[in-house]
Amino acid sequence: MHRRLPPLNALKAFEAAARHLSFTRAADELFVTQAAVSHQIKALEEFLSMKLFIRRNRTLLLTEEGQAYFLELKDIFKNLQEATERLLAKGSKGAITVAMPPSFASQWLVPRISKFSLAQPDIDVRIKAVDFDEGFLDDDVDVAIYYGKGRWSGLQADKLHTEFLTPLCSPTLFSGPKPLTQLSDLRHHVLLHDSSREAWKNWLKQVGVLGVNVNQGPVFSHSMLVLQAAALGQGIALGNTILARPEIDAGRLVMPFEEKIESRDAFYLVCEESQADLGKIAAFREWILQLVEEEQEDV
Repeated sequence: MHRRLPPLNALKAFEAAARHLSFTRAADELFVTQAAVSHQIKALEEFLSMKLFIRRNRTLLLTEEGQAYFLELKDIFKNLQEATERLLAKGSKGAITVAMPPSFASQWLVPRISKFSLAQPDIDVRIKAVDFDEGFLDDDVDVAIYYGKGRWSGLQADKLHTEFLTPLCSPTLFSGPKPLTQLSDLRHHVLLHDSSREAWKNWLKQVGVLGVNVNQGPVFSHSMLVLQAAALGQGIALGNTILARPEIDAGRLVMPFEEKIESRDAFYLVCEESQADLGKIAAFREWILQLVEEEQEDV
């Protein structure tokens, strides 16, 4: 005889409440009221004819039966989510969401994204410029660009470029009372910093330059702001040659010295390992990696 299953909404409410051990946080996650979650839990307990939660000293706890049920449901919901993601990823049409740092979006991907649209007109790219902690992909993100060493558990990581750090400045700094002619001249100019002062400190140490005060100069939250300030003649940036390419090609920034240091980090295209070769994600990976290869050959 076929047994009737509990309502899906009740199971979702129970799984969220059990995971958070809070009706309030479960309600926030499910975009419903706390009363609605409580109602769903009560309906599920009546359906099962057993208590799933107990309240003790204003704390929500699972009963022994509730704990066992939660462990089973947790895996079922995870498998359901992964199966849905695999199905959606197999599609060759629709939208693909790509998350990345704002600087990479504005300096590299946005100027090139029309090429992908021409190659894959059935796939709409949704660019999500965000600052995030690398290591996992949000549920609404298909592909991301991370900056680091390329080691993230469970994620496929494809290196995009070999990158170099070098001083960059406006051409106007070649003239004036203190022109840039040698590395030691850096001590006469404002240094522009990206997030922290460590990059300049490490770079000067590696090229063997002494007497430059790295503890001066403004600090910016994003690379694109550093490059903009340098292009306006406000100081000298220690620039990533990949992100600075538009300004260099346009003549707004120049490289006053030949000294370059290969960056220990790089930009990587990342996605779930299980989805790397499926549908829209595979199409985007193939396009961006091919584009990077072509650009490196032209350098």
